[in-house]
Amino acid sequence: MNLNGKNILITGGTGSFGNKFVEIVLKKYRCKKLIVFSRDELKQYEMARVFNAAPMRYFIGDVRDAERLHRAFEGVDIVVHAAALKQVPAAEYNPFEAVKTNVMGAQNVIDAAIDCGVKKVIALSTDKAVNPINLYGATKLCSDKLFVAGNSYTGKSRTIFSVVRYGNVVGSRGSVVPLFQEQKKKGVITITDKRMTRFWITLEQGVEFVLKCLDIKQGGEIFVPKIPSMSIIDLAKSIAPNCRIKVTGIRPGEKIHEVLVPKDEARQVLEYKDMFVIQPNFPWWGRSRLAGGKGVDADFEYTSDNNKHWLTSKDLKKMTGGCL
Repeated sequence: MNLNGKNILITGGTGSFGNKFVEIVLKKYRCKKLIVFSRDELKQYEMARVFNAAPMRYFIGDVRDAERLHRAFEGVDIVVHAAALKQVPAAEYNPFEAVKTNVMGAQNVIDAAIDCGVKKVIALSTDKAVNPINLYGATKLCSDKLFVAGNSYTGKSRTIFSVVRYGNVVGSRGSVVPLFQEQKKKGVITITDKRMTRFWITLEQGVEFVLKCLDIKQGGEIFVPKIPSMSIIDLAKSIAPNCRIKVTGIRPGEKIHEVLVPKDEARQVLEYKDMFVIQPNFPWWGRSRLAGGKGVDADFEYTSDNNKHWLTSKDLKKMTGGCL
């Protein structure tokens, strides 16, 4: 999508995704304004020292604060919603706070976007939102449902909402890769279950996929990229081949394998070369709204253990720029 001359806002903009999004957008486009909306004053200060180009704006605010969102969204063309409480153990221990940010925050973003006439909104989701067994996943499932349903509330504003859903981001804050790199120094890598598999994507791939979806979205879709899987034990061996591996037991809220497209949604799925698109269950939605794509089998599902694309140690090093 051509973002030249556009006013763009990203919630949770000081996070790993936000930093990479800003970096790529500033390199590729000449947008009018690029607004980072987040709660953390220090992170904004640090980010502003790196990204201080003319289009940059930094707004202190919380997605829980509907009034602040309305003020921030004035004159904005595109919103990328990346703000979330995403640490599974923290969400389990602080469930009310997770609901306030991930669910009520999503509703606030939707309301503000409609009221302010934002043209396009895309929300970031996670594989943990599919068949959730932890509170974080449940709040993101609810958030996804709200953004898809938001298209039915737009009225005259014509705001269109869509969702991007992908797996673990290699090297993002709080992910297992930095943890393994830290544990490597001590000679022992801890994993919870040897059978565990996960989907993997880089920050750059995630940002580029979001930009692509902004271009083709019609409103109501959940976009799922085709990305590789890797077992956690292979990941650990790739990062620290000479370290001892200690199995600690699966934690509350963890799955052995993750799901990006569940079997129950197969009838709504269109497959493309590099992605799946889950279409909404709206009476007014027709397959003609999206060009190309083909249906999948009725029993199709896309899981981290039935994936056709698996990462090798060499692939992982390439994904991380050889830093592992």
